[in-house]
Order: sequence, then structure tokens, then C-alpha cells
Amino acid sequence: MDQNKEELRNMVYTRLIENHISTPHYIGRIPDFKGSEKAADNLRSTMEWKISEIMFSSPDTAQRRVRENALKDGKILIMVTPKIENGYLKLEAQDLKGREREASTIEGAFKYGKKIEQLPRVDLVVEGSVAVDKNGRRLGKGGGYGDREIEYLKRTGSITPNTPIVSTVHDLQIVETVPTEKHDQKINMIVTPEKILKLN
Repeated sequence: MDQNKEELRNMVYTRLIENHISTPHYIGRIPDFKGSEKAADNLRSTMEWKISEIMFSSPDTAQRRVRENALKDGKILIMVTPKIENGYLKLEAQDLKGREREASTIEGAFKYGKKIEQLPRVDLVVEGSVAVDKNGRRLGKGGGYGDREIEYLKRTGSITPNTPIVSTVHDLQIVETVPTEKHDQKINMIVTPEKILKLN
């Protein structure tokens, strides 16, 4: 494991905990953060969101409201299962009226989602992160799952080079530089409770 990455993760976890933005429960995981719902609602206000019909999301708690909003807005939601152990689940908004919040959780997605083998074309990708920088580099929890998910979407043609790949994070998760390795995948949009950053 890259020592610089591990040091950066620990720095961000400490920063979030000391500022009462997250809790020690999320050390070693993608942190849920105070303001995650506001970040999700900020993403909902963007043109990228409004024109998307099929959305892909990581299963992290910090992105739960993103998934709920997608279902409430009539989108098809593709959710990857934790650690990609059970592949991908497809949730269709029209089947879930009034149950969007429950379906946006991991348990609810397993309950209401249908397992799919082949991914459709995806209009918007949302990943959780421990840290991001303004050059589009992201740092996950260390398992490489987010990178594998994005790489798979590219390889199967589900996304194009122009597809928005977003991470919703707290402003304190934006750092100067995220160290990278060859397999690391980039994002092109950061949304926080306070701002929307579109990256080159």
C-alpha cells in the first residue's frame, strides 16, 4: 500500500473527526460527513444531473441521499454492491414510489434491486472518496474498488470520456495533491455542501 496515500487518508480522517464533520466509525472507510445531504442536493441542481437518465453510484453512506434523489427524480439507478462482491444492482424509480429512501440504502437496494450482468449506458457516475484534489485525482479507502468500477464502466463502453464522474465530499476532503498510481482513475467534478467544481 502506498505510504503517502495512507498518510493522506489518516490526515483527512483526523481533520474530519477533529472538526466534528465525521466520526471515528468511518476510519478505514469512505466517510459519511456532516452536509452529505446538502452536497447531494447541490448535485441535484446541476445541468449534468438534470439531463441524466441513468445514474451509477457507489454504495457508500455519504452518497445515500444522491441515490434517493435519483430515484425520486425518476432516474434508473445502477448501484455497485459493497466491494463489488455481488456485482451490480438496477433500481427503477417507477417501481419504488414512496420507498425511495429505503431503496437508497444498501439493504434496500438488495431488497428492491435486480442484479444485472451487463451495464447499460450511464449518464452520470457518483463515487465516494476519502480525499480529492482539483486535478481530478481521488483517494478511496484503499481497496481500489472505485478505480475498478470506473475502469469497468470505461472498458464496457458504459461511459464516454465526456461522462460526468462526480465525487460528493466535504470541503475539508479537498486536498492540495492526491498521490497517484498507474491504475488510478480520475473524476471530473467535485460537489460539496458549499460548492460545485467542474474540473478539466
